[in-house]
Amino acid sequence: MMIKMMLLAGCGGFVGTALRFLVGKLCTNVHLGGFPLGTFAVNVVGSFLIGLLFGLAENRGVLTPAASAVMITGFCGGFTTFSTFADDIFLLLQKGQWGMFLTYVISSLVIGVLLVWLGRTLIAK
Repeated sequence: MMIKMMLLAGCGGFVGTALRFLVGKLCTNVHLGGFPLGTFAVNVVGSFLIGLLFGLAENRGVLTPAASAVMITGFCGGFTTFSTFADDIFLLLQKGQWGMFLTYVISSLVIGVLLVWLGRTLIAK
């Protein structure tokens, strides 16, 4: 059973990672003065999605353990990216872009948490 769940999470992670790659490539065409739009986009969209999925699992009981492994652990884990977020922050600090650093960190955290809350709240109703 453990190997099956691991493989399911891995398949979801593959799809999430591939989609994150595509979003990153699409966002390189949008220039916002050095703001890491690709990472920001996947992390805020992923925050909303994980809020919806946890809401479905907890409030409606509609996600099986297998679906949870694919969607929450796999897809959302592969789609969102804390390590790239941390590297983006490092680079902004290294370049001395303090305003962009503060905007990115605060907006990522605040919007991310708000979207998790929104996703959970929408499902709870």
